[in-house]
Amino acid sequence: MKTLKLKGLNINTGNSKAFSFETPPDLPKAHQSMLFVGKRASGKTLSCVNLLEKMNYDRIFVISPSVKSNKEYMDRLHLNPDDIEDDVDDISCIDRVIAKIEQERDDLEEFWEKTARWKKFNKQLSEGYMLNDLEDDDLLDLFNPITNNFDKPKHKYNGRIPMIAILFDDVVGSMLFTKGIRKLNKLTIYHRHIAPFADKGGAVGTSLFFLIQSYKAQAGGISKCIRNNTTSLVLFKSKNETELKDIQQECSGEISEEIFYKMYEYATAEPHSFLFIDFHPKEEQYRFRRHWDELLLPEEIVIENTKENNTLSKDKDEYIPPQTTTT
Repeated sequence: MKTLKLKGLNINTGNSKAFSFETPPDLPKAHQSMLFVGKRASGKTLSCVNLLEKMNYDRIFVISPSVKSNKEYMDRLHLNPDDIEDDVDDISCIDRVIAKIEQERDDLEEFWEKTARWKKFNKQLSEGYMLNDLEDDDLLDLFNPITNNFDKPKHKYNGRIPMIAILFDDVVGSMLFTKGIRKLNKLTIYHRHIAPFADKGGAVGTSLFFLIQSYKAQAGGISKCIRNNTTSLVLFKSKNETELKDIQQECSGEISEEIFYKMYEYATAEPHSFLFIDFHPKEEQYRFRRHWDELLLPEEIVIENTKENNTLSKDKDEYIPPQTTTT
């Protein structure tokens, strides 16, 4: 096959980080749309809470009727009571959460604007301007009567875009997943674009975490739209072979059927254990895991990272982190 390159038509990806958030190196990207699929008492809530703790989200909203019964786990997230929606038959709960995310955007834009004015104000003072020469609005807005000074504006995240998540638990079959499914589908499609900035570009956005018992349901379950927009999947042991086959087929673009079932059986062999599949991993070796702390690397993939000295041996068929040994 011959090819011919055309000049000036290459795709310029630019340097935009409009939707990028720093997460710990060994953890998934943000923003996420993650599904936790497992039967009752499989460990979905516990595994999700463990991940949310490690991801360092600034603000977590919970939409669930079982927050109080899961108090032991939910307390670990240090939730604001105002960020909990326990009436999942009230589909306007989505609108209230989005409004609060948009308020975060508004607060941040106000901070940026005031900080720019504050810097200009102080520059004018250093150049010898008198207070009478300065804008009245700046004098009123920037003066702090408590400190009797023109203090630098403050922001609860120090001018940083907050990383936000929404957790949906025990909501399948509710009005939110029936009458409100179009609203939920829209949120899933546009979750990275929620609360866009007026001039800066990008958005605050939000990650979504769905905890469900059934991957597919006759009514009131996870819609095809949500499944198609899934960025990561957490799969617990299932006795439903048809459902498992559906999941395998939807993962067929990432892994062969044989390797999928091999990893699934290994990852879910113990109670409350799970297989994690990241459809958009930071690096290829992070695509499959058992729990959060054990990487699963298919036999046909060999990773060699000389910088970190991380290797996968075909003979041992296991991932060996730096300065560790296996037993």
